[in-house]
Amino acid sequence: MSIKISDNIKIGSWTRVVVLTGAGISAESGLRTFRDGDGLWENHRVEDVATPEGFMRDPELVWRFYRERYSHALKASPNPAHFALAEMERKLGDNFQIITQNVDGLHRRAGNKNVYEMHGRLDKCFCQSCGSSYEMAVVNLAVSLPHCPQCSGILRPDVVWFGEIPYYLDVIEKLIQKCNLFIVIGTSGVVYPAAGFVMAAKYNGAKTIGINLEKPRNAEHFTFFYEGKSGELLPSLVRHWLEFSAVDETR
Repeated sequence: MSIKISDNIKIGSWTRVVVLTGAGISAESGLRTFRDGDGLWENHRVEDVATPEGFMRDPELVWRFYRERYSHALKASPNPAHFALAEMERKLGDNFQIITQNVDGLHRRAGNKNVYEMHGRLDKCFCQSCGSSYEMAVVNLAVSLPHCPQCSGILRPDVVWFGEIPYYLDVIEKLIQKCNLFIVIGTSGVVYPAAGFVMAAKYNGAKTIGINLEKPRNAEHFTFFYEGKSGELLPSLVRHWLEFSAVDETR
């Protein structure tokens, strides 16, 4: 896909880049976004499958739901947007960080290592009693309600639910304060605290770029915005940013 590059962003070894990704980037890998237009998530009320209260009411329902989400994530593959971000990390090393609201693990499978999964991971679970953590791959998911091998307590998916505090907020705050460029991909700009990150980055002096199918709710905080599919737009943008800065460095 040919796109018109409308920014003069320079990305080089000195640039501290932070990327925030949301459900939109994973939707292009065949994973459905968090909610449908009717307020349901895969035909379930969010209150029933994505809150601590829902888990207390019916843990077996919640486990059925997340076993299916985990299975879908395993079958999905990273798309060109994921691989473009992996290329940026290969070029920038520790000056490149991803904050993701997604729990599907596609960034890590594409090759990114500097990933902060603020809403948890579908491929992990933990014991509500003793806190022991387990990979889903070693848990017996054939039973209706998995229990902890250490203490026999009930296991729950390691996913941050409504009413719970996202992971890594202290680290994320420091990354935003220090970054030169903040890129937001595939988010609606509605769910906080993530929706406020771009404003914080802008106020700390970073240039901000948004990529989404439509303008998000917080679009006024972007220096540049690209409307369209991230899998079509991002590979060309990344090539432009990295090549543009490489030419500039040789002067």
